[in-house]
Amino acid sequence: MTRKQLIEEIGRKQSFLCVGLDTDPGKIPQHLLSAPDPVFEFNKEIIDATKPYCVSYKINTAFYEAMGIKGWELLEKTVDYIPEGYLKIADAKRGDIGNTSAQYAKTFFEVYNFDAVTVAPYMGEDSIRPFLDYSDKWTIVLGLTSNKGANDFEMLSTGSSFLFEKVLTTVSSWGTTENLMFVTGATQASQFEQIRKLVPDHFLLVPGVGTQGGSLDEVSRYGLIPDVGLLVNASRAILYAGNNHDFAGKAATVAEDYSREMAGYLSRV
Repeated sequence: MTRKQLIEEIGRKQSFLCVGLDTDPGKIPQHLLSAPDPVFEFNKEIIDATKPYCVSYKINTAFYEAMGIKGWELLEKTVDYIPEGYLKIADAKRGDIGNTSAQYAKTFFEVYNFDAVTVAPYMGEDSIRPFLDYSDKWTIVLGLTSNKGANDFEMLSTGSSFLFEKVLTTVSSWGTTENLMFVTGATQASQFEQIRKLVPDHFLLVPGVGTQGGSLDEVSRYGLIPDVGLLVNASRAILYAGNNHDFAGKAATVAEDYSREMAGYLSRV
């Protein structure tokens, strides 16, 4: 999906919601456990219920890798089930020496046909370059994350700036606004104004809204740009809004609420 197509979808749906399919087998409603593939049935119902309200789905691969071969098969089935027209993100946080990253890029961009993958910048440009070489795909680099441990390294002073700021400014020169995004956590909303000074035109993938307590209002106020520039992810708040037969309907209600709120923010841009 190109930047132009993504912006058009956001405009058409008046939503910049990304639904995280970080499905925990231990939290699936009991009535699905008798299905041949309970996790896939759960994912299907969530996708069907939320697709009117979102423009993207993000699959955290750890939840699937933990199931071994069956998990990888489930991941593939889930990706294939997501309809065309939605940005499909592999939240894999990869990044290694060049030839290894090339294999990771092939895995997610060719074998599993994702549109985007998250990567870690710690090892430098050669660890990210193989992903960026796919001009028709998106590389989403960890910038400022929402976890408590972000303070251990990301917020370290490098003299005139924090380390995460150095990451943003340096990495932004490796790609373009057409193939490069940054992860910026919603719980770090106080930094969004500064982030926009450093990367004024790039899309930001924003986790941390919902269960983690991030403010959609603050993220939108400081993060939105004329070309939108935001994908806000919600996972647990949507996936586990209900735990009985009506779980998909409750997930749809939460997704619709997010979408409606986002439409209000988009009207001000």
